[in-house]
Amino acid sequence: MDVSPFAPKSFPEMPPVKGFDMAVKASGIRYKDRDDLWVLRGQPGTQIAGVFTRSLMPGAPVVWSRRALLAPNDPELPRVIVVNSGNANVFTGRSGDKAAELTANVARKVFDVDAKAVMLASTGVIGEPLDVAKIVRAMPDMKKSMTEDLWEASARAIMTTDTYAKGATATAKIGDTEVRINGIAKGSGMIAPDMATMLAFIATDANISQAALQTILSGFTALTFNAITVDSDTSTSDTVLLAASCAAKHAVMTDPHDSALNDFKNALLKVMLGLSHQIIKDGEGATKFIAIEVNGAVSDDSARTIAMAIGNSPLVKTAIAGEDANWGRIVMAIGKSGEPANPEKLSISMGPHLLAERGELARGYTEADGAAYMKRDHLEIKVDIGLGGGSYTAWTCDLTHRYIDINADYRS
Repeated sequence: MDVSPFAPKSFPEMPPVKGFDMAVKASGIRYKDRDDLWVLRGQPGTQIAGVFTRSLMPGAPVVWSRRALLAPNDPELPRVIVVNSGNANVFTGRSGDKAAELTANVARKVFDVDAKAVMLASTGVIGEPLDVAKIVRAMPDMKKSMTEDLWEASARAIMTTDTYAKGATATAKIGDTEVRINGIAKGSGMIAPDMATMLAFIATDANISQAALQTILSGFTALTFNAITVDSDTSTSDTVLLAASCAAKHAVMTDPHDSALNDFKNALLKVMLGLSHQIIKDGEGATKFIAIEVNGAVSDDSARTIAMAIGNSPLVKTAIAGEDANWGRIVMAIGKSGEPANPEKLSISMGPHLLAERGELARGYTEADGAAYMKRDHLEIKVDIGLGGGSYTAWTCDLTHRYIDINADYRS
């Protein structure tokens, strides 16, 4: 497999997060001699927030985890998250539901947790029954090998068509107490989250209530994981979980708007942006990373719709793959979005170059300027609608023939 040109030289150094340990295992679900199963365990009292796909075809693990998120949990018991790659356990009927239930029950026996509160996530091929016996056999060995320092191996265990492991870390202060935030994610194709085959797991030792965690996670998801698109396809398995072990020695935080959480929230946003950008930079076949900044829309929601219409357009994305500054395709995408826009007020730029304004080609713009800019691997599309104060930034990648190659052979 060709590695993305944006792949980092190394996985970031991610120190342990107090209150968590983990293990990986090669269970043989789909991949030969490759770790494909991950368990993350949080100490008793761990709080978990989650955001899931809004696809009307969710996988059994998503259905299970939605319930588990709201299930009462004994604060004297640990919490576990069980993730497998290679099989999404989606559209597998009653057998898929039974596989999720059995996984949770085995986790209960092995890790002494409440099965109803076990969080599950799966990623991989849709429509093939999950051989849950392989997970059942693997978990006892995983308990024996739990360690607090295994973030890179964990990131690799959840990969499918990803070409590199994705991780991000940050520290923050809550009062006088330093807390850590570690996150891993997977995703490369079927990426247009709507809450993705996108999974993200973030752990912190901060002492924050579940309700506050949920409010913060949901708000930041709109600005990060829901602001990216590779191919406009929303996965049946998209899951983002934020777990707090509450091991940090500061007062429990229950108000998500408390100013004492400002530094923590800035650090969490940094981690979530870092992970979401890494997913786009590993977009299947990607050679360009593209920021789409829309300003002047009638509302932020309108700006988001316009930005995603541009980011999801095959014509825009293929033009960028061919290094063609074809602003006409951007105009097309704005027009098809259905949002208010007036050609006489619209302007479009590529990086520092103003391409079009007030319904026509901008004076002073030359094709040579556009062609030179398009050779960069990091690009900015800037659109000013000129109608209001709404703004939004989305991120996408180009669409190359390599995307077709990967997805034409996905199940073979």
